[in-house]
Amino acid sequence: MNNEKLQLPENPYLLLTPGPLTTTPSVKAAMLRDWCTWDNEYNGLVQDIRFKLARLASASDPQRYSAVLMQGSGTFAVEAAIGSVIPRDGKLLVLANGAYGQRIAQIAQVLGIATTVVDFGELAPVDAHAVEAALAEDAAITHAAVVHTETTTGMINPLAEIARTVKAHGRTLIVDAMSSFGGVELDAAALGIDFLISSANKCIQGVPGFGFVIADIEALQACKGRARSLSLDLYDQWVTMERHGGKWRFTSPTHVVRAFAQALLELEEEGGIAARAARYAGNQAKLTDGMERLGFRTLLPRPQQSPIITAFHEPEPAAFTFGAFYERLKKAGFVIYPGKLTNASTFRIGNIGDVHAADIDRLLEAIEGNRFW
Repeated sequence: MNNEKLQLPENPYLLLTPGPLTTTPSVKAAMLRDWCTWDNEYNGLVQDIRFKLARLASASDPQRYSAVLMQGSGTFAVEAAIGSVIPRDGKLLVLANGAYGQRIAQIAQVLGIATTVVDFGELAPVDAHAVEAALAEDAAITHAAVVHTETTTGMINPLAEIARTVKAHGRTLIVDAMSSFGGVELDAAALGIDFLISSANKCIQGVPGFGFVIADIEALQACKGRARSLSLDLYDQWVTMERHGGKWRFTSPTHVVRAFAQALLELEEEGGIAARAARYAGNQAKLTDGMERLGFRTLLPRPQQSPIITAFHEPEPAAFTFGAFYERLKKAGFVIYPGKLTNASTFRIGNIGDVHAADIDRLLEAIEGNRFW
């Protein structure tokens, strides 16, 4: 094979999903080089990523935070945080309103962590008044965890109100910002977030392979010896990266890391999180307006809707099936998500990644021009 003539294949379809998502050709091309995990150039790249993530997490006080990269999917990073930051005599309050909040509770329960779950159902945001009541009632609770953007429905939870309540009670706050970090503006220091979790293949627009926890350094230092897993020991991973200039404890996903470094550069070139958030919000508004014009109904009212992914009710005609809808859209060049609700028939369309207004227009034209039921 003549490597000089190697070309990246074109995507057969656009991923309208909440991650993995459609990446730019330059992010894909960044993976074409091999890297050594011991090499100073590679480890310097890791350090640069860590520095940039801390700055993205808090413009007001980035030095308060340190980013810890962790091999695996986003759920691996969530489990690393839950299993590493809560002491043996601690107790976790999980604020759940969808599958990913419930997953945090499941992780904690499997790890043998004392857990209280306040379940708001799938169609209601987390209520800070209920958080207040739960914390006031149980002094044993040491940590609280919440999902910022619950992709089960596309709902964005009122993070500022939740954080204010948790911090007023002096508890440690863990935020699963898997599907929001990089695509929704926030300042972890201003909010008082102690541990913020996300993944390479979400709003930063990298590819799957590692997650990361951006941690308050003082809170992280207190985690020594708490981990319930060897490979998912967040504290040990952090210490190794700090002492050895970006070195991972175990084999790192080198190609994925290089793609993520490129994705971070492209985020800067786009204008940072504010500009990306504006693009995502514009995509979502155009999608919602167009789908409503075509007769579809959104699951959530607009004030509760995140700019990441939108859930729509399936049409009522019996001839409609999601499987046929999905396949026809795939042939037209678009891949969407099935619903995840337990009590309603829905499907979901994401608009993050390398997706722009013209792509949403093309999607709406494909749906309008081809009645799938």
